Amino acid sequence: MARLGSDFKTLVQPASNEDMVETLSSLWMRLRAPVIAPIVQFAINFCLVMVLMLFLERIYMCVVLVYSKLFRRSPQRMYKFEPMRDDVELGNSHYPMVLVQVPMYNEREVFQLSIGAACGLAWPADRIIIQILDDSTDPEIKAMVQAECQRWAGKGINIKYEVRQGRSGYKAGALREGMKRSYVRLCDYVAIFDADFQPESDFLNRTIPYLVHNPDVGLVQARWKFVNGDECLMTKMQEMSLNFHFSCEQTVGATAYAFFGFNGTAGVWRIHALNEAGGWKDRTTVEDMDLAVRASLKGWKFVYLNDLTVKNELPSVFKAYRYQQHRWSCGPANLFRKIVPNIVANKKVKPIKKFHIIYSFFFVRKIVAHIVTFVFYCVVIPTAVLVPECDLPVWGAIYVPTFITFMNAAATPRSLHLLVFWILFENVMSMHRTKATFIGLFDVGNVNEWIVTEKLGSLVKYKTAPKASQRKWLLSTLMPKGFKFGERIHVLELVMGCYLLFCASVDFFFEGKNHFYIYLFLQSMAFFVMGFGYIGTIVPH
Repeated sequence: MARLGSDFKTLVQPASNEDMVETLSSLWMRLRAPVIAPIVQFAINFCLVMVLMLFLERIYMCVVLVYSKLFRRSPQRMYKFEPMRDDVELGNSHYPMVLVQVPMYNEREVFQLSIGAACGLAWPADRIIIQILDDSTDPEIKAMVQAECQRWAGKGINIKYEVRQGRSGYKAGALREGMKRSYVRLCDYVAIFDADFQPESDFLNRTIPYLVHNPDVGLVQARWKFVNGDECLMTKMQEMSLNFHFSCEQTVGATAYAFFGFNGTAGVWRIHALNEAGGWKDRTTVEDMDLAVRASLKGWKFVYLNDLTVKNELPSVFKAYRYQQHRWSCGPANLFRKIVPNIVANKKVKPIKKFHIIYSFFFVRKIVAHIVTFVFYCVVIPTAVLVPECDLPVWGAIYVPTFITFMNAAATPRSLHLLVFWILFENVMSMHRTKATFIGLFDVGNVNEWIVTEKLGSLVKYKTAPKASQRKWLLSTLMPKGFKFGERIHVLELVMGCYLLFCASVDFFFEGKNHFYIYLFLQSMAFFVMGFGYIGTIVPH
Protein backbone atom coordinates (compact mmCIF):
# COMPACT_ATOMS: atom_id res chain seq x y z
CA MET A 1 0.00 0.00 0.00
CA ALA A 2 2.83 2.35 0.84
CA ARG A 3 4.53 1.51 -2.46
CA LEU A 4 1.33 2.29 -4.39
CA GLY A 5 1.07 5.64 -2.65
CA SER A 6 4.69 6.35 -3.46
CA ASP A 7 4.14 5.58 -7.18
CA PHE A 8 1.05 7.81 -7.25
CA LYS A 9 3.01 10.60 -5.62
CA THR A 10 5.74 10.19 -8.20
CA LEU A 11 3.19 10.37 -11.02
CA VAL A 12 1.43 13.43 -9.62
CA GLN A 13 4.58 15.24 -8.51
CA PRO A 14 7.49 14.28 -10.77
CA ALA A 15 11.00 14.93 -9.52
CA SER A 16 11.75 17.34 -12.35
CA ASN A 17 10.27 19.05 -15.38
CA GLU A 18 11.94 16.46 -17.60
CA ASP A 19 10.12 13.68 -15.75
CA MET A 20 6.80 15.49 -16.12
CA VAL A 21 7.29 15.92 -19.87
CA GLU A 22 8.28 12.27 -20.22
CA THR A 23 5.23 11.15 -18.21
CA LEU A 24 2.81 13.27 -20.27
CA SER A 25 4.45 12.14 -23.51
CA SER A 26 4.10 8.50 -22.50
CA LEU A 27 0.45 9.02 -21.54
CA TRP A 28 -0.25 10.77 -24.87
CA MET A 29 1.35 7.93 -26.86
CA ARG A 30 -0.69 5.31 -25.02
CA LEU A 31 -4.00 7.17 -25.52
CA ARG A 32 -3.43 8.55 -29.02
CA ALA A 33 -4.13 5.51 -31.20
CA PRO A 34 -6.90 3.73 -29.26
CA VAL A 35 -8.80 6.75 -27.85
CA ILE A 36 -7.95 10.08 -29.47
CA ALA A 37 -7.49 8.98 -33.09
CA PRO A 38 -11.06 7.56 -33.46
CA ILE A 39 -12.54 10.75 -32.03
CA VAL A 40 -10.52 12.97 -34.35
CA GLN A 41 -11.28 10.74 -37.33
CA PHE A 42 -15.00 10.97 -36.61
CA ALA A 43 -14.70 14.77 -36.45
CA ILE A 44 -12.82 14.75 -39.79
CA ASN A 45 -15.47 12.63 -41.48
CA PHE A 46 -18.28 14.74 -40.04
CA CYS A 47 -16.64 17.94 -41.29
CA LEU A 48 -16.02 16.41 -44.73
CA VAL A 49 -19.75 15.79 -45.04
CA MET A 50 -20.39 19.48 -44.30
CA VAL A 51 -17.68 20.51 -46.79
CA LEU A 52 -19.41 18.43 -49.47
CA MET A 53 -22.71 20.09 -48.62
CA LEU A 54 -21.15 23.50 -49.17
CA PHE A 55 -19.45 22.30 -52.36
CA LEU A 56 -22.70 20.98 -53.85
CA GLU A 57 -24.46 24.20 -52.88
CA ARG A 58 -21.83 26.23 -54.75
CA ILE A 59 -22.08 23.95 -57.79
CA TYR A 60 -25.84 24.43 -57.79
CA MET A 61 -25.39 28.21 -57.61
CA CYS A 62 -23.03 28.10 -60.60
CA VAL A 63 -25.58 26.13 -62.63
CA VAL A 64 -28.39 28.58 -61.83
CA LEU A 65 -26.21 31.61 -62.60
CA VAL A 66 -25.13 30.14 -65.94
CA TYR A 67 -28.74 29.25 -66.75
CA SER A 68 -29.92 32.77 -65.92
CA LYS A 69 -27.23 34.27 -68.17
CA LEU A 70 -27.88 31.93 -71.10
CA PHE A 71 -31.64 32.33 -70.98
CA ARG A 72 -31.54 36.00 -69.91
CA ARG A 73 -33.56 35.50 -66.73
CA SER A 74 -33.37 39.15 -65.69
CA PRO A 75 -36.07 40.86 -63.59
CA GLN A 76 -37.09 42.94 -66.62
CA ARG A 77 -37.87 39.74 -68.55
CA MET A 78 -39.37 37.77 -65.64
CA TYR A 79 -41.73 40.54 -64.51
CA LYS A 80 -43.69 43.29 -66.15
CA PHE A 81 -42.01 46.68 -65.90
CA GLU A 82 -43.29 49.97 -67.28
CA PRO A 83 -41.84 53.28 -66.07
CA MET A 84 -44.18 55.65 -64.24
CA ARG A 85 -45.07 58.54 -66.55
CA ASP A 86 -46.79 61.85 -65.94
CA ASP A 87 -50.42 62.05 -66.98
CA VAL A 88 -51.75 65.45 -68.01
CA GLU A 89 -55.37 64.60 -67.21
CA LEU A 90 -54.85 62.67 -63.97
CA GLY A 91 -51.92 64.72 -62.72
CA ASN A 92 -50.06 62.97 -59.92
CA SER A 93 -53.02 60.89 -58.75
CA HIS A 94 -51.92 57.83 -60.77
CA TYR A 95 -48.67 57.72 -58.79
CA PRO A 96 -49.04 55.41 -55.78
CA MET A 97 -48.55 56.85 -52.31
CA VAL A 98 -45.14 55.87 -50.90
CA LEU A 99 -43.90 55.91 -47.31
CA VAL A 100 -40.13 56.14 -46.77
CA GLN A 101 -38.96 54.97 -43.33
CA VAL A 102 -35.52 55.85 -41.95
CA PRO A 103 -34.90 54.29 -38.49
CA MET A 104 -32.15 55.96 -36.44
CA TYR A 105 -30.32 55.50 -33.16
CA ASN A 106 -27.71 58.10 -32.13
CA GLU A 107 -26.54 58.52 -35.73
CA ARG A 108 -24.50 61.69 -35.22
CA GLU A 109 -22.16 61.07 -38.15
CA VAL A 110 -24.62 60.09 -40.88
CA PHE A 111 -28.10 61.44 -40.10
CA GLN A 112 -27.78 64.44 -42.43
CA LEU A 113 -26.70 62.26 -45.34
CA SER A 114 -29.53 59.77 -44.89
CA ILE A 115 -32.26 62.38 -44.40
CA GLY A 116 -30.97 64.36 -47.36
CA ALA A 117 -30.95 61.27 -49.59
CA ALA A 118 -34.49 60.30 -48.55
CA CYS A 119 -35.78 63.80 -49.15
CA GLY A 120 -34.03 63.89 -52.53
CA LEU A 121 -35.94 60.93 -53.97
CA ALA A 122 -37.60 61.80 -57.28
CA TRP A 123 -41.33 61.32 -56.70
CA PRO A 124 -44.28 63.73 -56.72
CA ALA A 125 -44.13 65.72 -53.49
CA ASP A 126 -47.79 65.09 -52.70
CA ARG A 127 -47.40 61.31 -53.15
CA ILE A 128 -44.55 60.64 -50.73
CA ILE A 129 -44.11 60.79 -46.95
CA ILE A 130 -40.67 60.70 -45.33
CA GLN A 131 -40.81 59.20 -41.85
CA ILE A 132 -37.78 59.60 -39.56
CA LEU A 133 -38.01 57.09 -36.69
CA ASP A 134 -35.61 58.44 -34.08
CA ASP A 135 -34.78 56.13 -31.17
CA SER A 136 -31.80 58.24 -30.10
CA THR A 137 -31.02 58.41 -26.39
CA ASP A 138 -28.64 61.36 -26.69
CA PRO A 139 -30.70 64.60 -26.31
CA GLU A 140 -28.19 66.58 -28.37
CA ILE A 141 -28.43 64.18 -31.31
CA LYS A 142 -32.23 64.08 -31.08
CA ALA A 143 -32.32 67.86 -31.26
CA MET A 144 -30.06 67.89 -34.31
CA VAL A 145 -32.14 65.25 -36.12
CA GLN A 146 -35.36 67.11 -35.34
CA ALA A 147 -33.86 70.38 -36.56
CA GLU A 148 -32.76 68.68 -39.80
CA CYS A 149 -36.31 67.40 -40.32
CA GLN A 150 -37.71 70.88 -39.73
CA ARG A 151 -35.23 72.30 -42.25
CA TRP A 152 -36.46 69.93 -44.96
CA ALA A 153 -40.08 70.53 -43.99
CA GLY A 154 -39.44 74.21 -44.60
CA LYS A 155 -38.50 73.30 -48.19
CA GLY A 156 -41.92 71.76 -48.77
CA ILE A 157 -40.97 68.11 -48.07
CA ASN A 158 -43.67 66.04 -46.34
CA ILE A 159 -41.41 64.75 -43.57
CA LYS A 160 -42.51 63.36 -40.20
CA TYR A 161 -40.24 63.20 -37.15
CA GLU A 162 -41.41 60.33 -34.92
CA VAL A 163 -40.17 59.30 -31.48
CA ARG A 164 -41.48 56.75 -28.98
CA GLN A 165 -41.11 55.86 -25.34
CA GLY A 166 -38.26 53.39 -24.83
CA ARG A 167 -36.62 51.14 -27.41
CA SER A 168 -38.72 48.01 -27.05
CA GLY A 169 -38.07 45.69 -29.99
CA TYR A 170 -35.18 47.86 -31.22
CA LYS A 171 -35.39 48.44 -34.99
CA ALA A 172 -38.38 46.12 -35.46
CA GLY A 173 -40.21 47.96 -32.68
CA ALA A 174 -39.48 51.34 -34.27
CA LEU A 175 -40.70 50.22 -37.70
CA ARG A 176 -43.80 48.65 -36.16
CA GLU A 177 -44.65 51.85 -34.29
CA GLY A 178 -44.08 53.87 -37.43
CA MET A 179 -46.60 51.76 -39.35
CA LYS A 180 -49.27 52.55 -36.74
CA ARG A 181 -49.44 56.25 -37.64
CA SER A 182 -52.76 57.31 -39.15
CA TYR A 183 -51.23 58.80 -42.31
CA VAL A 184 -49.67 55.42 -43.20
CA ARG A 185 -53.15 54.17 -44.16
CA LEU A 186 -52.92 56.43 -47.21
CA CYS A 187 -49.80 54.66 -48.48
CA ASP A 188 -49.50 51.65 -50.78
CA TYR A 189 -45.77 50.93 -50.43
CA VAL A 190 -43.02 51.47 -47.89
CA ALA A 191 -39.34 51.95 -48.70
CA ILE A 192 -36.86 51.33 -45.87
CA PHE A 193 -33.36 52.76 -45.53
CA ASP A 194 -31.02 52.38 -42.58
CA ALA A 195 -29.35 55.52 -41.31
CA ASP A 196 -26.13 55.02 -43.29
CA PHE A 197 -27.86 54.33 -46.63
CA GLN A 198 -28.11 56.96 -49.35
CA PRO A 199 -30.30 55.97 -52.32
CA GLU A 200 -30.00 57.70 -55.67
CA SER A 201 -32.84 60.01 -56.65
CA ASP A 202 -34.28 57.52 -59.19
CA PHE A 203 -34.59 54.67 -56.66
CA LEU A 204 -38.40 54.73 -56.46
CA ASN A 205 -38.80 55.07 -60.23
CA ARG A 206 -36.75 51.88 -60.69
CA THR A 207 -38.49 49.81 -58.00
CA ILE A 208 -42.13 50.86 -57.61
CA PRO A 209 -43.17 49.83 -61.17
CA TYR A 210 -42.45 46.17 -60.35
CA LEU A 211 -44.95 46.38 -57.49
CA VAL A 212 -47.52 48.38 -59.47
CA HIS A 213 -47.60 46.04 -62.48
CA ASN A 214 -47.12 42.70 -60.70
CA PRO A 215 -49.78 42.17 -57.99
CA ASP A 216 -48.08 38.99 -56.69
CA VAL A 217 -44.80 40.80 -55.94
CA GLY A 218 -44.44 41.80 -52.30
CA LEU A 219 -40.84 43.06 -52.14
CA VAL A 220 -38.27 44.69 -54.41
CA GLN A 221 -34.72 44.60 -53.04
CA ALA A 222 -31.74 46.61 -54.28
CA ARG A 223 -28.05 45.79 -53.94
CA TRP A 224 -25.68 47.48 -51.49
CA LYS A 225 -22.75 49.59 -52.68
CA PHE A 226 -19.99 50.26 -50.18
CA VAL A 227 -18.56 53.78 -50.07
CA ASN A 228 -15.68 52.82 -47.76
CA GLY A 229 -14.70 49.46 -49.24
CA ASP A 230 -11.10 50.70 -49.60
CA GLU A 231 -10.87 52.33 -46.18
CA CYS A 232 -8.84 49.52 -44.61
CA LEU A 233 -8.07 45.83 -45.07
CA MET A 234 -11.03 44.82 -42.91
CA THR A 235 -13.56 46.67 -45.07
CA LYS A 236 -12.02 45.10 -48.19
CA MET A 237 -12.55 41.66 -46.69
CA GLN A 238 -16.16 42.48 -45.84
CA GLU A 239 -16.77 43.76 -49.35
CA MET A 240 -15.62 40.42 -50.82
CA SER A 241 -18.01 38.44 -48.61
CA LEU A 242 -21.00 40.71 -49.15
CA ASN A 243 -20.48 40.95 -52.91
CA PHE A 244 -20.76 37.15 -53.08
CA HIS A 245 -23.95 37.33 -51.04
CA PHE A 246 -25.56 39.82 -53.41
CA SER A 247 -24.16 38.58 -56.72
CA CYS A 248 -24.73 34.88 -56.08
CA GLU A 249 -26.99 34.05 -53.14
CA GLN A 250 -29.57 36.78 -53.71
CA THR A 251 -29.53 36.37 -57.49
CA VAL A 252 -29.96 32.59 -57.31
CA GLY A 253 -32.81 32.84 -54.82
CA ALA A 254 -34.62 35.46 -56.88
CA THR A 255 -34.11 33.61 -60.18
CA ALA A 256 -35.03 30.10 -59.07
CA TYR A 257 -37.60 30.63 -56.32
CA ALA A 258 -38.60 34.32 -56.28
CA PHE A 259 -37.41 34.19 -52.66
CA PHE A 260 -34.40 35.56 -50.79
CA GLY A 261 -33.76 37.13 -47.43
CA PHE A 262 -34.73 40.77 -47.13
CA ASN A 263 -31.60 42.72 -46.19
CA GLY A 264 -33.48 45.03 -43.83
CA THR A 265 -32.79 48.13 -45.90
CA ALA A 266 -32.64 49.41 -49.50
CA GLY A 267 -35.91 47.65 -50.30
CA VAL A 268 -39.56 48.48 -50.99
CA TRP A 269 -42.44 46.47 -49.52
CA ARG A 270 -46.05 46.30 -50.59
CA ILE A 271 -47.76 47.31 -47.34
CA HIS A 272 -50.53 44.78 -47.86
CA ALA A 273 -47.93 41.99 -48.11
CA LEU A 274 -46.16 43.25 -45.00
CA ASN A 275 -49.38 43.31 -43.01
CA GLU A 276 -50.59 39.97 -44.30
CA ALA A 277 -47.32 38.38 -43.17
CA GLY A 278 -47.94 39.62 -39.62
CA GLY A 279 -45.93 42.83 -39.68
CA TRP A 280 -42.68 43.46 -37.85
CA LYS A 281 -41.80 41.06 -35.03
CA ASP A 282 -38.91 41.33 -32.59
CA ARG A 283 -38.60 37.67 -31.61
CA THR A 284 -35.10 37.51 -33.17
CA THR A 285 -32.37 39.98 -34.10
CA VAL A 286 -33.04 39.40 -37.83
CA GLU A 287 -36.52 40.89 -38.04
CA ASP A 288 -35.98 41.52 -41.77
CA MET A 289 -35.31 37.84 -42.53
CA ASP A 290 -38.21 36.82 -40.32
CA LEU A 291 -40.59 39.07 -42.26
CA ALA A 292 -39.28 37.80 -45.62
CA VAL A 293 -39.83 34.15 -44.72
CA ARG A 294 -43.33 34.80 -43.36
CA ALA A 295 -44.30 36.81 -46.45
CA SER A 296 -42.96 34.10 -48.74
CA LEU A 297 -45.03 31.49 -46.92
CA LYS A 298 -48.08 33.62 -47.76
CA GLY A 299 -47.25 33.22 -51.45
CA TRP A 300 -45.64 36.61 -52.16
CA LYS A 301 -42.82 36.81 -54.70
CA PHE A 302 -39.66 38.88 -54.33
CA VAL A 303 -37.71 40.77 -57.01
CA TYR A 304 -33.98 41.40 -56.65
CA LEU A 305 -32.33 44.15 -58.72
CA ASN A 306 -28.60 43.49 -58.88
CA ASP A 307 -28.02 46.52 -61.11
CA LEU A 308 -29.67 48.96 -58.69
CA THR A 309 -27.22 49.93 -55.95
CA VAL A 310 -27.62 51.96 -52.78
CA LYS A 311 -24.58 53.49 -51.10
CA ASN A 312 -23.83 52.60 -47.51
CA GLU A 313 -21.00 52.28 -45.02
CA LEU A 314 -19.24 49.12 -43.84
CA PRO A 315 -18.20 48.91 -40.18
CA SER A 316 -14.51 49.77 -40.04
CA VAL A 317 -13.99 49.20 -36.29
CA PHE A 318 -13.28 45.58 -35.33
CA LYS A 319 -15.42 45.71 -32.20
CA ALA A 320 -18.43 47.02 -34.15
CA TYR A 321 -17.93 44.37 -36.82
CA ARG A 322 -17.85 41.60 -34.21
CA TYR A 323 -21.16 42.81 -32.76
CA GLN A 324 -22.69 42.93 -36.24
CA GLN A 325 -21.52 39.42 -37.10
CA HIS A 326 -22.86 38.09 -33.80
CA ARG A 327 -26.28 39.49 -34.67
CA TRP A 328 -26.14 38.25 -38.27
CA SER A 329 -25.14 34.72 -37.18
CA CYS A 330 -27.17 34.30 -33.99
CA GLY A 331 -30.39 35.71 -35.45
CA PRO A 332 -30.75 33.34 -38.44
CA ALA A 333 -29.95 30.29 -36.31
CA ASN A 334 -32.53 31.34 -33.73
CA LEU A 335 -35.10 32.08 -36.43
CA PHE A 336 -34.42 28.67 -38.00
CA ARG A 337 -35.22 27.04 -34.68
CA LYS A 338 -38.50 28.96 -34.38
CA ILE A 339 -39.85 28.99 -37.92
CA VAL A 340 -39.10 25.51 -39.33
CA PRO A 341 -42.40 24.05 -38.01
CA ASN A 342 -44.32 26.83 -39.79
CA ILE A 343 -42.47 26.16 -43.05
CA VAL A 344 -43.10 22.40 -42.88
CA ALA A 345 -46.81 22.84 -42.10
CA ASN A 346 -47.38 25.50 -44.78
CA LYS A 347 -49.81 24.56 -47.58
CA LYS A 348 -49.34 27.53 -49.95
CA VAL A 349 -45.69 26.98 -50.82
CA LYS A 350 -44.48 24.19 -53.12
CA PRO A 351 -42.32 21.44 -51.54
CA ILE A 352 -39.29 22.42 -53.65
CA LYS A 353 -39.44 25.98 -52.33
CA LYS A 354 -39.85 24.76 -48.73
CA PHE A 355 -36.81 22.51 -49.23
CA HIS A 356 -34.82 25.48 -50.53
CA ILE A 357 -35.73 27.65 -47.55
CA ILE A 358 -35.02 24.97 -44.92
CA TYR A 359 -31.98 23.29 -46.45
CA SER A 360 -30.17 25.82 -48.65
CA PHE A 361 -31.22 29.17 -47.22
CA PHE A 362 -31.06 28.29 -43.52
CA PHE A 363 -29.22 25.03 -42.85
CA VAL A 364 -26.32 25.15 -45.31
CA ARG A 365 -25.72 28.91 -45.55
CA LYS A 366 -26.61 30.08 -42.04
CA ILE A 367 -25.49 27.11 -39.92
CA VAL A 368 -23.23 24.63 -41.71
CA ALA A 369 -21.11 27.34 -43.39
CA HIS A 370 -20.24 28.98 -40.06
CA ILE A 371 -19.64 25.79 -38.09
CA VAL A 372 -17.51 23.93 -40.64
CA THR A 373 -15.30 26.95 -41.32
CA PHE A 374 -14.22 27.22 -37.70
CA VAL A 375 -14.45 23.62 -36.51
CA PHE A 376 -12.73 22.07 -39.53
CA TYR A 377 -10.09 24.63 -40.46
CA CYS A 378 -9.27 26.01 -37.02
CA VAL A 379 -9.80 23.00 -34.73
CA VAL A 380 -9.98 19.63 -36.51
CA ILE A 381 -7.20 20.09 -39.09
CA PRO A 382 -4.74 21.51 -36.51
CA THR A 383 -5.58 18.65 -34.14
CA ALA A 384 -5.25 16.08 -36.94
CA VAL A 385 -1.58 16.98 -37.47
CA LEU A 386 -0.96 15.88 -33.88
CA VAL A 387 -2.56 12.50 -34.56
CA PRO A 388 -0.83 10.86 -37.56
CA GLU A 389 -3.06 7.80 -37.26
CA CYS A 390 -5.93 9.85 -38.72
CA ASP A 391 -6.68 10.01 -42.44
CA LEU A 392 -7.19 13.59 -43.58
CA PRO A 393 -7.83 13.52 -47.36
CA VAL A 394 -6.24 16.31 -49.36
CA TRP A 395 -9.35 16.76 -51.51
CA GLY A 396 -11.41 17.73 -48.46
CA ALA A 397 -8.77 19.86 -46.77
CA ILE A 398 -7.41 21.69 -49.82
CA TYR A 399 -9.00 21.08 -53.24
CA VAL A 400 -12.71 21.48 -52.50
CA PRO A 401 -12.21 24.47 -50.12
CA THR A 402 -10.07 26.11 -52.80
CA PHE A 403 -12.91 25.88 -55.33
CA ILE A 404 -15.40 27.27 -52.80
CA THR A 405 -13.02 30.12 -51.97
CA PHE A 406 -12.43 31.10 -55.59
CA MET A 407 -16.15 31.18 -56.29
CA ASN A 408 -16.72 33.43 -53.29
CA ALA A 409 -13.93 35.77 -54.34
CA ALA A 410 -14.95 35.87 -58.01
CA ALA A 411 -17.70 38.34 -57.11
CA THR A 412 -15.00 40.95 -56.36
CA PRO A 413 -12.33 40.56 -59.10
CA ARG A 414 -10.42 43.67 -58.06
CA SER A 415 -9.64 42.06 -54.70
CA LEU A 416 -8.42 38.66 -55.93
CA HIS A 417 -4.87 39.57 -54.86
CA LEU A 418 -6.17 39.66 -51.28
CA LEU A 419 -7.50 36.11 -51.44
CA VAL A 420 -5.11 34.67 -48.83
CA PHE A 421 -5.85 37.51 -46.41
CA TRP A 422 -9.59 36.99 -46.96
CA ILE A 423 -9.34 33.28 -46.14
CA LEU A 424 -7.43 33.94 -42.92
CA PHE A 425 -9.74 36.80 -41.92
CA GLU A 426 -12.90 34.75 -42.53
CA ASN A 427 -11.52 31.84 -40.54
CA VAL A 428 -10.89 34.09 -37.55
CA MET A 429 -14.36 35.61 -37.78
CA SER A 430 -15.87 32.12 -38.07
CA MET A 431 -15.02 31.59 -34.41
CA HIS A 432 -17.45 34.34 -33.38
CA ARG A 433 -20.02 33.25 -35.95
CA THR A 434 -19.91 29.66 -34.72
CA LYS A 435 -20.34 30.79 -31.12
CA ALA A 436 -23.28 33.00 -32.12
CA THR A 437 -24.82 30.19 -34.19
CA PHE A 438 -24.88 27.83 -31.23
CA ILE A 439 -26.31 30.57 -29.01
CA GLY A 440 -29.11 31.04 -31.53
CA LEU A 441 -29.76 27.33 -32.07
CA PHE A 442 -30.04 26.59 -28.37
CA ASP A 443 -31.74 29.92 -27.53
CA VAL A 444 -29.37 30.73 -24.66
CA GLY A 445 -27.24 33.61 -23.42
CA ASN A 446 -27.34 36.90 -25.31
CA VAL A 447 -29.53 35.47 -28.07
CA ASN A 448 -31.53 38.71 -28.48
CA GLU A 449 -28.65 41.12 -27.89
CA TRP A 450 -28.90 44.06 -30.26
CA ILE A 451 -26.04 46.53 -30.46
CA VAL A 452 -26.36 49.06 -33.26
CA THR A 453 -23.42 48.89 -35.66
CA GLU A 454 -21.35 52.04 -35.21
CA LYS A 455 -21.14 54.31 -38.26
CA LEU A 456 -18.22 56.70 -38.53
CA GLY A 457 -18.83 58.56 -41.77
CA SER A 458 -15.04 58.36 -41.93
CA LEU A 459 -14.72 58.16 -45.69
CA VAL A 460 -16.73 61.32 -46.15
CA LYS A 461 -14.54 63.09 -43.60
CA TYR A 462 -11.36 61.86 -45.24
CA LYS A 463 -12.38 62.81 -48.76
CA THR A 464 -13.65 66.27 -47.82
CA ALA A 465 -10.68 67.11 -45.60
CA PRO A 466 -7.94 69.35 -47.07
CA LYS A 467 -5.11 67.29 -48.57
CA ALA A 468 -2.59 68.79 -46.15
CA SER A 469 -4.55 67.45 -43.19
CA GLN A 470 -5.34 63.98 -44.60
CA ARG A 471 -2.00 62.59 -43.45
CA LYS A 472 -2.61 63.89 -39.92
CA TRP A 473 -6.13 62.40 -39.99
CA LEU A 474 -4.78 59.00 -40.98
CA LEU A 475 -2.01 59.15 -38.36
CA SER A 476 -4.47 60.08 -35.61
CA THR A 477 -6.70 57.23 -36.75
CA LEU A 478 -3.90 54.67 -36.48
CA MET A 479 -2.34 56.02 -33.27
CA PRO A 480 -5.03 58.01 -31.40
CA LYS A 481 -4.33 60.09 -28.35
CA GLY A 482 -5.27 58.48 -25.08
CA PHE A 483 -4.96 55.05 -26.67
CA LYS A 484 -4.74 52.14 -24.20
CA PHE A 485 -3.16 48.93 -25.42
CA GLY A 486 -5.22 46.76 -23.08
CA GLU A 487 -8.46 47.86 -24.73
CA ARG A 488 -7.42 46.12 -27.94
CA ILE A 489 -6.73 42.69 -26.47
CA HIS A 490 -9.12 39.90 -27.56
CA VAL A 491 -8.48 36.82 -25.46
CA LEU A 492 -10.28 34.20 -27.58
CA GLU A 493 -8.27 35.13 -30.67
CA LEU A 494 -5.00 34.95 -28.72
CA VAL A 495 -5.83 31.54 -27.24
CA MET A 496 -6.63 30.16 -30.69
CA GLY A 497 -3.46 31.73 -32.07
CA CYS A 498 -1.37 29.95 -29.44
CA TYR A 499 -3.01 26.60 -30.16
CA LEU A 500 -2.52 26.93 -33.92
CA LEU A 501 1.09 28.00 -33.42
CA PHE A 502 1.72 24.92 -31.27
CA CYS A 503 0.16 22.60 -33.87
CA ALA A 504 2.11 24.28 -36.68
CA SER A 505 5.37 23.90 -34.77
CA VAL A 506 4.75 20.19 -34.13
CA ASP A 507 3.89 19.62 -37.78
CA PHE A 508 7.00 21.53 -38.89
CA PHE A 509 9.53 19.86 -36.60
CA PHE A 510 8.15 16.37 -37.20
CA GLU A 511 7.87 16.95 -40.97
CA GLY A 512 4.15 16.57 -41.56
CA LYS A 513 3.51 14.75 -44.84
CA ASN A 514 1.05 17.33 -46.22
CA HIS A 515 2.92 20.43 -45.01
CA PHE A 516 -0.13 21.79 -43.21
CA TYR A 517 2.24 23.84 -41.05
CA ILE A 518 2.40 26.45 -43.83
CA TYR A 519 -1.32 27.17 -43.46
CA LEU A 520 -1.25 26.78 -39.68
CA PHE A 521 1.56 29.30 -39.21
CA LEU A 522 -0.29 31.85 -41.36
CA GLN A 523 -3.60 31.23 -39.61
CA SER A 524 -2.02 31.56 -36.17
CA MET A 525 -0.50 34.89 -37.20
CA ALA A 526 -3.95 36.07 -38.34
CA PHE A 527 -5.40 35.19 -34.94
CA PHE A 528 -2.57 37.07 -33.21
CA VAL A 529 -2.96 40.16 -35.41
CA MET A 530 -6.68 40.34 -34.72
CA GLY A 531 -6.19 39.27 -31.09
CA PHE A 532 -3.97 42.28 -30.48
CA GLY A 533 -6.45 44.56 -32.26
CA TYR A 534 -4.35 45.43 -35.31
CA ILE A 535 -7.29 45.25 -37.69
CA GLY A 536 -9.75 47.86 -38.87
CA THR A 537 -9.77 51.53 -37.96
CA ILE A 538 -8.67 52.64 -34.48
CA VAL A 539 -10.99 55.37 -33.23
CA PRO A 540 -9.81 58.00 -30.70
CA HIS A 541 -11.88 58.38 -27.53
